[in-house]
Amino acid sequence: MLKEGIFLGKRYEILERVGSGGMADVYKGKDHKLNRFVAVKVLKSDYRSDEIFIQKFLSEAQAAAGLMHPNVVNVYDVGQDRGLYYMVMELVEGITLKDYIEKKGQLSANETISISIQMATGIQAAHNQHIIHRDIKPQNIIISKDGKVKVTDFGIARATTSTQTISTNVMGSVHYTSPEHAKGGNVDEKSDIYSAGITMYEMITGHVPFDGDSTVSVAIKHLQEEIPSPVKEVPEIPYSLECIILKCTQKNAERRYQNCQELIMDLKRSLVDPDGDFVNNPEYIPGGDETVMMSDEDQRRVQNRNNYHQEYYEDDYDDGGYDDDYDDEDYDDYDRNRGNGDGSGSAVSSILKTVVVLAIIIIAAVVIFMIVKSEGFLDKLSVDSPIKEEEETKQVSVPYLVGMTEEEAKDKLIKEGLGYGVEKREESDEFERGEIISQSPEADEKVDVNTEIKVVVSMGKKAKKVKVPDVTGQDEAAAKNMMTNSGFVVDVEQREDDNIAVGKVITTAPAGGIEVVEGTKVILYVSKGTTKVTVPSLRGRMKEDAVRMLADAQLSGSIAGEEFSDEFEEGQIISQSPAAGEKVPKNTVVTYVVSKGKEEPEEPEEPEEPSDPGPGTPNYPAGYTVTVPDVSSRSLDRAMSMLANAGLSGVVVEYQTSNKLSEGYVISQTVTGDVAAGSTVGLIVSSGSN
Repeated sequence: MLKEGIFLGKRYEILERVGSGGMADVYKGKDHKLNRFVAVKVLKSDYRSDEIFIQKFLSEAQAAAGLMHPNVVNVYDVGQDRGLYYMVMELVEGITLKDYIEKKGQLSANETISISIQMATGIQAAHNQHIIHRDIKPQNIIISKDGKVKVTDFGIARATTSTQTISTNVMGSVHYTSPEHAKGGNVDEKSDIYSAGITMYEMITGHVPFDGDSTVSVAIKHLQEEIPSPVKEVPEIPYSLECIILKCTQKNAERRYQNCQELIMDLKRSLVDPDGDFVNNPEYIPGGDETVMMSDEDQRRVQNRNNYHQEYYEDDYDDGGYDDDYDDEDYDDYDRNRGNGDGSGSAVSSILKTVVVLAIIIIAAVVIFMIVKSEGFLDKLSVDSPIKEEEETKQVSVPYLVGMTEEEAKDKLIKEGLGYGVEKREESDEFERGEIISQSPEADEKVDVNTEIKVVVSMGKKAKKVKVPDVTGQDEAAAKNMMTNSGFVVDVEQREDDNIAVGKVITTAPAGGIEVVEGTKVILYVSKGTTKVTVPSLRGRMKEDAVRMLADAQLSGSIAGEEFSDEFEEGQIISQSPAAGEKVPKNTVVTYVVSKGKEEPEEPEEPEEPSDPGPGTPNYPAGYTVTVPDVSSRSLDRAMSMLANAGLSGVVVEYQTSNKLSEGYVISQTVTGDVAAGSTVGLIVSSGSN
């Protein structure tokens, strides 16, 4: 685990760990180059010495980095620093679809369709870049706080070309994996569509269609068992949505949607025509049996694949992974076994044999039925058979199921030879989530063996909705107390603010007045004061000290000029602007004037012919010329003194604002060069900054 505050690539600061999977840890970080928060996925130490694995991690991250779409968690960067391999991604604040389903129990048809459209749009964006996700599941779908659905975690994705699909033994979460993926066959866009169909099934029913004691048993169900229609558990499901889900989850990939665009079109149509019969489910395709027959060798391959991946691909959070246990030779060997002609390990041979056997059985059954019917044996059997009569009249008492969990109710009914069916699921303040609220037929009624007992299952207490109080401007303690009393979980984040006093609430998330479920987490953004800083006093400090003091105060400095001083030694600061103690924004430039030390007096030249000089002016002969000294950046008093010493007089002609020179310093002069002694020099003087 990385420590908070370290930098990767001299750019990404690690702030906190937000998740962990089998092969990588995920951290919240900050990109200091672009000043934004990001998610940083860092490869665990166990895999940093595996060169092949590292190469796959980097190459697949680079492939995903080229995918930029609103319905995809975008990958920004990938790199290595001090032996750490990392991937930088978009940070999405929200909840996974898995958590959302668990929270709500079941989603409505409209909500299922809306989420599915965005999910399929994100998958289609990847397919357009020839990237197959291969691990579509609710855990890898994120719903952001603003309702945007994003597909994430391309950790086991593979890039392909438009004409070639890459076969792989990498196994995604087995509850959502396609039959061809489970068996180690070619994986293409239609495999992602199958997984999307299973995800839709879970949204509308609240659970996956297949479950088992091990990943192997679930994988075999995907290969050999039909997906049960969701209408059995959700009778009110729109007919079109039922057909869409069943088409996505066909065993034969050719009978599914051929691309996500077709799926999206049907989903959108389902919103406006819920019970329409527009979903095109193609007829049976020869050689495309819905139930895939598996040879012993196939089952061993599935067993080995699932044993290897079970640690990383259960339904818990995972960060994707790579399977280095197989290479292309495994596939070559498997293909040779399928075509060796001796029937061993041949899926095609098994399918053909099964089809032939089934055809013979069906034909024989039809012939026997016709003979029996023509001889009147069926009528005799219906009257005379004591076994049939006994079966038809055998009845049992319906057990009392109310208050039991679903598993307890199923076990009870199985012991009595009865079936189990969910009529509906509804919220209840009396019964816990998953408990039976009512049943039909009622307890102790006599029913035929194998009768299905319908039950109503609790979804837990109805979520109470309340409005978020508006606490803007209140003290932190009072605001927290109000939120807690309203049933919210409170978190506090400090922010700088120039307008809100320290300790006062700036705003909240969600904002005040919005109606949310009771118990929702509300973040209070509390002011930690102004972003302005105090200008330090530089007067009398050495120039080097001034630079350090300004940096410590998060300010910068600039020399406005240098001048002689009888008060300050050479290198000391004479004056500054803005003045010490002022409040200014961070990074403001503070200008200052540096002392050149004491000025050595200059001996004036003796005039050849004295004239009548003015008061304070050297005695120069008529027509005598002098050189005008440069008095820019000098204080006004100093400038006047320098001009008088040169046999000239100074006068202020204009005051101007200046961000470089402090008030009272000369910006420029009107006369330069050689002029007649006694001439007047105009001065433009700083009136200070704006």
